[in-house]
Amino acid sequence: MDNQFKLLQERLLEELAKVKTMNELHETKALFLGKKSPIQELFARMKDLSIEEKKTLGQKVNWFKNYVEEAIAKKAEALEQAQIIAQLESEAIDVSLAGIAFSLGNKHPLTKMTEEIEDIFIGMGYAIAEGPEVELDLYNFEMLNLPKGHPAREMQDSFYIDGNTLLRTHTSPVQVRTLLAAKQQPVKIICPGKVYRRDYDDATHSHQFMQIEGLVVDRGITMSDLKGTLTVLMQKMFGSSLEVRFRPSFFPFTEPSVEVDVTCFKCKGHGCSLCKNGGWIEVLGAGMVHPQVLKMSGYDPNEFQGFAFGIGIERLTMLRYGIDDIRHFYTDDLRFLKQF
Repeated sequence: MDNQFKLLQERLLEELAKVKTMNELHETKALFLGKKSPIQELFARMKDLSIEEKKTLGQKVNWFKNYVEEAIAKKAEALEQAQIIAQLESEAIDVSLAGIAFSLGNKHPLTKMTEEIEDIFIGMGYAIAEGPEVELDLYNFEMLNLPKGHPAREMQDSFYIDGNTLLRTHTSPVQVRTLLAAKQQPVKIICPGKVYRRDYDDATHSHQFMQIEGLVVDRGITMSDLKGTLTVLMQKMFGSSLEVRFRPSFFPFTEPSVEVDVTCFKCKGHGCSLCKNGGWIEVLGAGMVHPQVLKMSGYDPNEFQGFAFGIGIERLTMLRYGIDDIRHFYTDDLRFLKQF
């Protein structure tokens, strides 16, 4: 009997040495412990043995079963380790090889200009406010002193979604929302973002463009505060020798209203093709906040005053870099964008 178990042990080791896969290992286990294995044959013979012989045979069978299971487990672990090593070798990366070159893009010129202006105003203590691009007529027009039927609405031909909702034509609704939320507290913000108007697309007009509008409301605000603020902005952007000129204009939401010009930064005011030989370049519109706008937002115009201004990002960028067509900003032409 001992000799028989020794032969089974030697045969098991021989079979395990041949095993290369987990499937082969399962077959080997079934060969020695399955229903048709030598162990099951020995169990079948136990009914013919004495009690003492059954006890002896049972001990040997249990020992062999444990031996087989331990040997199978060790072989399974060895196969798993071999599989991991093979996978690591097949997926190995040669770090000494040259890498794949990825080209990194640059910020869009409009993004760069917006961030530059934001940095200037943040340095002057302004907060950045944002609002929805799909806006209510109430905030886009009516609370800015542009009631229905007002002729100035025709200056901003709009994309209406329904009779009460439209794509905002300026970022001024953000100012209204900020004033309402501030509840008669001082406000000092800029409002950057995209706006939409039904303009024909040509070299200087686009149905979509970007603005940064500013608003300051507090006690004792005067036109000199507005001029000082815009002078600082323009000189930081285009040079300290730049001069700022205010011309009377009209906007429904400011009174008095002004157009703001700067001395041509190309010819220094002597006259050239950029300024059409006038020596000045128009850059933005501004003015003191209309008392009616303050009143509709809950502010007493006898106590609070304010100024507001609106800057076209595309216009400043075109002036800064000498770009002659606004459509370049939106055509995704790499030949244009790589210059910045």
